[in-house]
Amino acid sequence: MEAKKSAAGFSLLELMIAVVIVGIITSIAYPSYQNHMTSARRTDAQSVLMEAAQFMERFYTENNRYDQDTGGTAVALPAELTEAPRDAGTKAYDIAVQASAASTFTLRATPKNMQAGDGFIEITNTFAKAWDRNNSGAITAGENSWAD
Repeated sequence: MEAKKSAAGFSLLELMIAVVIVGIITSIAYPSYQNHMTSARRTDAQSVLMEAAQFMERFYTENNRYDQDTGGTAVALPAELTEAPRDAGTKAYDIAVQASAASTFTLRATPKNMQAGDGFIEITNTFAKAWDRNNSGAITAGENSWAD
């Protein structure tokens, strides 16, 4: 009787098929992951904008105006509200007072680093929200919300 030889391991063809399958799955999953991360960083910026808007409302309560305090010093956001995300790591947005007057303000989150090209995000004293979705440098029709 002949003894059967048992094969151990993978053949080169099986290994190549596995590599191709992993490559296909990766080529589909990676862009989805990138989109998710871009959206998550944008959500972080929106959160910081909301906190900054609340700061502006408290400032108004104390000074009866948005643009300066009772001593005439111009409004400035606290350091922890000038970048997003607030936790450690690479910052994706700069947060600033875009415009302020006695009775109005506009806060803007400007994308930077890995978020560059995503378009700025704004909120006003009426809590009107806008996102320059097409990155044209201006808010146009249909960009008057933060929705994707």
